[in-house]
Amino acid sequence: MATIQDFEQLDIRTGTITACDPFPKARKPAYKLTVDFGPEVGVRHSSAQITTVYTQEQLVGRQVLGVVNFPTRIVAGFPSEVLVLGVYAPEGVVLITADRPVPDGLRLG
Repeated sequence: MATIQDFEQLDIRTGTITACDPFPKARKPAYKLTVDFGPEVGVRHSSAQITTVYTQEQLVGRQVLGVVNFPTRIVAGFPSEVLVLGVYAPEGVVLITADRPVPDGLRLG
């Protein structure tokens, strides 16, 4: 069982996807995302296996939630600096979002 202290260690924030690029080097179909998490955290990059649910055009401008305090992971030579959150649905990974627009960088609490 995880404790509330375990959960509190995660820094989960709102961010807006500002760019979405193809990622042909990835083993599984994925996009390279650029996400703006506001002035405190800044712009971060992520590899996301969400190609079955979203087109690139649908992602730019979309607000998401992401864990911003995990160590950088190198995915096929690309530094993935943030874990964008989603749920596994039958059609593929569906992103977790706020139910209305909020400022980038707000912390889940």
